[in-house]
Amino acid sequence: MRCRLCGHDNLSPFLDLGFTPPADQFLIKEQLNEPETYYPLTVVRCDQCFFVQLSYVVHPGILYRNDYPYESSMTRTGVTHFDAFAESVMEMFHLSSKDFVIDIGSNVGVLLSGFKNRGCRILGIDPAENIAQIANHNGIPTLPVFFNNDVALNVIKKHGKAKIVTASNVFAHIDNLNLLMKDIDTVLDEDGIFIVEGPYLVHLLAKLEYDTIYHEHLSYLSLLPLIPFFKKCGFELFDVRQFDIHGGSIRLFVSRALKRDVSPEVNELVNYEKVQKIHSMDSLFRFAEKVEINRRSLLSLLVSLKEQGKKIAAVSAPAKGMTLLNYCKIGNNLLEFVTEKSTLKINKFTPGMHLPVLPDSALVSEKIDYALLLAWNFKDEIMRNLTEFKDGGGRFIIPIPEPVVV
Repeated sequence: MRCRLCGHDNLSPFLDLGFTPPADQFLIKEQLNEPETYYPLTVVRCDQCFFVQLSYVVHPGILYRNDYPYESSMTRTGVTHFDAFAESVMEMFHLSSKDFVIDIGSNVGVLLSGFKNRGCRILGIDPAENIAQIANHNGIPTLPVFFNNDVALNVIKKHGKAKIVTASNVFAHIDNLNLLMKDIDTVLDEDGIFIVEGPYLVHLLAKLEYDTIYHEHLSYLSLLPLIPFFKKCGFELFDVRQFDIHGGSIRLFVSRALKRDVSPEVNELVNYEKVQKIHSMDSLFRFAEKVEINRRSLLSLLVSLKEQGKKIAAVSAPAKGMTLLNYCKIGNNLLEFVTEKSTLKINKFTPGMHLPVLPDSALVSEKIDYALLLAWNFKDEIMRNLTEFKDGGGRFIIPIPEPVVV
């Protein structure tokens, strides 16, 4: 393979999480005896531009099929974050009712609803048909397609060019980023802004967030390699913000070259990345060693509780949780089941480990003693919601960055 930013083929592997099935491919009972496809999950660094990325690309048609089970509206924390996202962009760029906003990978339209409620014209683009259907039903016009040049040209014909194009937790999912930037160039107004948000490599390494590595997340964002990449595409990264969402995310503001003053925060963050040595192979190998230690510690804790006769279940079934379960080989030998709020996952089985997914109420009805919190990034909200489980003596296990019982 070649680096998806600079095209060089000098790529150094540093973390191998084995072979896993796609993290969002939950199974129905009839599929449990059918063959399941596993793909390599290895992370590499480009020796030329230092971009961190997966070595193997699963075809997007496999990852974002019609029964895609992720809904961005599942947590109050997420909904609040995206509403504040829309509000801040409206204020930063003085948007009005005549301005047109596109969200690529718009899911059920949580971010776009914030722009719609403040008067903007909006359009979502998302390839998962079932998710686009929910968005359209909720009054968020959404095209059930992959974003490409033909889609961009059709959108312009019907709606005009966009003042704002957002790609929240999507930019890192796209393999051909050079082609993406050409299509952004097509659909974006001359003075328009492209806004990217996603997990930040700095936080991933510092907080040992290895479970955020799965086949949809092809790239792990950092400024040092992205600044020359955007420049090569005729664009410029002019501002940046950091947020706590998803364990630590970064929001990048990109315009056409020389259109805007570059914020001092951009250079400050580049220097911080250099000081922290996040791109050095020594740092990346140390991270990989800590991942293995985490796996051993978590398994040791779960086995110890099991030997004491305790009943353990996992709470929430996010994609990151599937990386954790499959890499650590945590199945029905240690867990009774997994619970969820999302009706798109309940009564299905987790990919790889084949754990049944039940409603959250099963924690109480099945007398679970310990709940392994897979969506640890929303731990405060989830623990707050599960008061009956807590009041009955139930305890939580937070697996990342190191396993702790609370």
